[in-house]
Amino acid sequence: MKKFRKVLDGLTTSSPVNIGGAPLCSSTAGTPTAAPTPREIEVVETLVSENFQICKTVRHGFPHQPTALAFDPVQKIIAIGSRTGGVRILGRPGVDCYCQHDSGAAVLQLQFLINEGALVTACADDTLHLWNLRQKRPAILHSLKFNRECITFCHLPFQSKWLYVGTERGNTHIVNIESFVLSGYVIMWNKAIELSTKTHPGPVVHLSDSPRDEGKLLIGFESGTVVQWDLRAKKADFRIYYDEAIHSVSWHHEGKQFMCSHSDGSLTTWSLRNTAKPFQLTFPHGRTQRDGRKPESCKPILKVEYKTTRNSEPFIIFSGGLSYDKANRRPTLTIMHGKSITALEMDHPIVEFLVLCETPYSNEVQEPYAVAVLLEKDFIVVDLTQSNYPIFENPYPMDIHESPVTCTAYFADCPPEIIPVLYSIGAKHKKQGYSHKEWPVSGGTWTLGGQTYPEIIITGHADGSIKFWDASAITLQMLYKLKTSKVFEKPKMGDGRVAELVEEDPFAVQMVSWCPQSRLFCVVGISAHVILYRFSRHDATTEITALEVRLQCDVEEPISPSETEANTGLLDASLHSPQHPPGSPGSATPDSVRDSIPCLRVKNRPIRMPPGYQADLVVQLLWVDGEPPQQITSLHLNSAYSLLALGNCNGLVVVDYLQKNVLLCMSTLELYGSNDPYQRLARSPRKSRQFAADNICMRGLSNFYSDSKKRIRTSYQSLTELTDNQVSLELDRSRSPTSDHVNGHCTSPTSQPYGAGRPKLNRRGPSRPPFRKVQSAACMEVSLPAPHTEESRENSFSRSRSSSVSSIDRETKEAVTVLRFMESYARKVDAVPSACLWVGTSLGVVLVIALSIPTDEEERLEEPVTVMPSSTVLTIKGSVLTFGSLDCNGSLVSNPYEVWRDPHAPEDPDCPRRRKLVNFSPSTSQEMSGEGHLAVVCSEKQAKVFLMPAQTCLYVHHITESSFVLRADVVSVYNSVCLACFCANGHVMMLSLPSLRPLLDVNFLPLTDMRIARTFCFTEGGQALYLSSPTEIQRMAYSQDMCDSLQEMLGELFTPVETPEAQKGFLKGFFGGNAQTFDREELFGEAAAGKASRSLAQHIPGQGGLEGMKAAAGGVVGDLARARMAAEERGQRLGELEERTALMMSSADMFSRHAHELMLKYKDKKWYQF
Repeated sequence: MKKFRKVLDGLTTSSPVNIGGAPLCSSTAGTPTAAPTPREIEVVETLVSENFQICKTVRHGFPHQPTALAFDPVQKIIAIGSRTGGVRILGRPGVDCYCQHDSGAAVLQLQFLINEGALVTACADDTLHLWNLRQKRPAILHSLKFNRECITFCHLPFQSKWLYVGTERGNTHIVNIESFVLSGYVIMWNKAIELSTKTHPGPVVHLSDSPRDEGKLLIGFESGTVVQWDLRAKKADFRIYYDEAIHSVSWHHEGKQFMCSHSDGSLTTWSLRNTAKPFQLTFPHGRTQRDGRKPESCKPILKVEYKTTRNSEPFIIFSGGLSYDKANRRPTLTIMHGKSITALEMDHPIVEFLVLCETPYSNEVQEPYAVAVLLEKDFIVVDLTQSNYPIFENPYPMDIHESPVTCTAYFADCPPEIIPVLYSIGAKHKKQGYSHKEWPVSGGTWTLGGQTYPEIIITGHADGSIKFWDASAITLQMLYKLKTSKVFEKPKMGDGRVAELVEEDPFAVQMVSWCPQSRLFCVVGISAHVILYRFSRHDATTEITALEVRLQCDVEEPISPSETEANTGLLDASLHSPQHPPGSPGSATPDSVRDSIPCLRVKNRPIRMPPGYQADLVVQLLWVDGEPPQQITSLHLNSAYSLLALGNCNGLVVVDYLQKNVLLCMSTLELYGSNDPYQRLARSPRKSRQFAADNICMRGLSNFYSDSKKRIRTSYQSLTELTDNQVSLELDRSRSPTSDHVNGHCTSPTSQPYGAGRPKLNRRGPSRPPFRKVQSAACMEVSLPAPHTEESRENSFSRSRSSSVSSIDRETKEAVTVLRFMESYARKVDAVPSACLWVGTSLGVVLVIALSIPTDEEERLEEPVTVMPSSTVLTIKGSVLTFGSLDCNGSLVSNPYEVWRDPHAPEDPDCPRRRKLVNFSPSTSQEMSGEGHLAVVCSEKQAKVFLMPAQTCLYVHHITESSFVLRADVVSVYNSVCLACFCANGHVMMLSLPSLRPLLDVNFLPLTDMRIARTFCFTEGGQALYLSSPTEIQRMAYSQDMCDSLQEMLGELFTPVETPEAQKGFLKGFFGGNAQTFDREELFGEAAAGKASRSLAQHIPGQGGLEGMKAAAGGVVGDLARARMAAEERGQRLGELEERTALMMSSADMFSRHAHELMLKYKDKKWYQF
């Protein structure tokens, strides 16, 4: 425990305090008249470095870019492989595990070792991996890298330790699963086909052993050749040559016939009695020709499954095969059962499907009960036991990406009643028509951990929808869905204004603000609008109030640059539109200038709203003089004050949502008054404007400098900014709302380059849309840093705004980047805290605005709220990201809030409803109200702690010089407070408060694309999340306790289950159902087949064995699993020993017999007769 002491000097006039060479932090106010007495501040900090550790916990959502699917019919778990090398293993709800191949190569195929707790993955880098699933965190036991051949298909027979591997050259290799070593037994392609064949059969596309005889291997080649190979005799039993390419093969369980799917949309059925031609040829979706000719060709049937049942006709299930004349038809899964053909249309292309059967034995009646279908963007399971084939209700959160995710928010330790309330409201709107049976993927075990508390994740989407998710106990379940588009009229394409402004996603959510205690919810849309929602358990028919705000700075025309400067100058395309030719819609003619119109039209009629979140107020920014409104960059809501604040690059707006009026609408420059720390000089005189009496919007000066060596500094771009110039589309894809790239460097978000070839800055034309096609929060990539050079350092934006940069290099159009309502001191002379609004800007300036709010409830509804900018100006290096408030004991001061009450509940005359406020003033937890409080300010470069009201900078810490902070939050952990930061270079940092002592600095997450920067957020209790792919949310922990308890919270993938016994009986053997078994070890072992060439494949040992034993050693399940494994190994060894003993005895008997015969033969012969 360390005590930090800071002695405060006499708090006199405006004397600045310079701590360690940091920028001066001061106020320009006059001499305080009632300053608190200087005293010694003692803060006991309890956090130490050992309290923090970074680890990934669980991943939610649909696997991005899936490629493969596998199912264990005994353990009842499913595995999904992806193009990025990831593997998701799913069981019952709560059993969800993510594994990642280090190589990042795409997963081509998955094979479970059925009921053995292991999984084989075949990757695109021609490597086989064996994963150990007998631990909560699966690990690789062995890897086998093929050097000279490419893997195309794998097959692992049930209860076999020999894996068949087909290659692109047409060869078939055999791998021992236990040792992961190649056998010397190889089926070469030239031995499999006839010697007279002149062409190569193509890659191996299918491998399977015969259900009747395990010693017969069916090999399918892409060209249409099918060979049944006798493993014992090492020769082909038969060969089939077909004109059409083969995509898949499926056996009948009796092993007397099999079915093939082909590239022309046909299905052929072959009998082993006559392999000269198929005994059945069908085109399920092809038109039959009248003259008896072959039906017309269809699209390829990519896969077919032939499954039998005891009491009905067999199922034939396949994907593809549609006729070519049906254009724009959805992908289809076809189910043929007897004479009925059912085509199930899918919303997305089919990647893979598996038929789930009751038995794992291929030589038994299969009894299929479901079909698992993996689509490009969804995963569904179809119930085969009902004639209408309904789908099962998916318990996993696979629909996060139903519309692209554009923002996220994470709330921990929410009020316990909020989750049941949201679930009860959302359950009324669930889809119907699901199968009534339980979800068939029910493997694994999961129990609720000890450290559980209510957690909620909110996701905003491109279509304007909001989803609330229950994230308690590392699970994810959707609670409630809200559609913000219902507030607005549907855009009509015939409307010229809408046609020019609105593109594909005008309702996209940009940010959200939620108060769980008061249940107030605010949504910021990309069309420069804010919607305020109130929660009610009753439906209501009300009219939505709309407030329209003019917030626009005067942009003066700058002096045109010289020709030399024009050739080297760069103009940012995200700020200004290109010049339009005369007569175009973008020409600034008097008829085309738009003014005082919003981007979207709010419904102006009473609307019936169901229970849940109901829209109460909409604030819209308007077009001004032909310029569209700038997107909103900051938002904060306070239910105790009943105020809402929003800001963008033009200024600040404060709204009283209780009285539904605008309290303040002012440019950022005007907030300074005469206290602007930067001397901004206008290049041209300001145009005089006549202000309306009811318009309190005050506009500030704005200058643009066209010198190519100077930077237009802006902290926030559009959430979904795309370039208008198609030539530079790829360049813009690598940009981000918070960063830019020069010479391969990921640079600071506080600066942007000028665009090449643009002679001067132009005001945005009237037809310039205020937003463009929205993409998900994962749409852009960041290039990796290049080696530093003098030129790159000159052009990079790592030099953030600081007090040392001259005012001429600064952009006067200053963006409001963060807002925070809190109990604070607006001026040095204040003796007691009051309601304030803290404003942070992109130039590293902090402004404090004083609020005067009536305390009486009736007066609050009638008396106006006074909003007055104070003279307090604090500075910090870099764009301001977050604020925090601590009392002088170092405890976090939470925001005051209003306790929720239902706005549409019936009135009770005996108990009138009154507002109940909960205030966390800094003075409530202290003996003396005049002590003040500590204000934490964090920017993209620095963090500072100020003592209020003295405005003295107590601590300063330079977070990073080479990079910049993307996200920062003041969070509570271990009953203490710290500052959590995530930097653009992937570092996660923890700083103690108030001393800003570094506690953790880990290079945890490489910033590969901007989806991470846009969606990364910290929360209380040591957790965080980000969007790891366009379809997946990755949660992580940064506290040691959370990482330690993770092993307890995760589910078990493997549970000891008895393998079902194979069916036995006279009738089954009589009709040919029993399979002939043979000893594969005798054929494929080193003693019989020899060793494979070392250059063919390389064995790479993994690290999963020891980890698996350690993980399994912790419980009864692990003991049982270990005992079962030991018993099986002992039994197997005893069996092998018995076989060897019998072999030795037979050999000894034979030797004795031969010796006796030899003795009798030469018994009576003389020595000279030999």
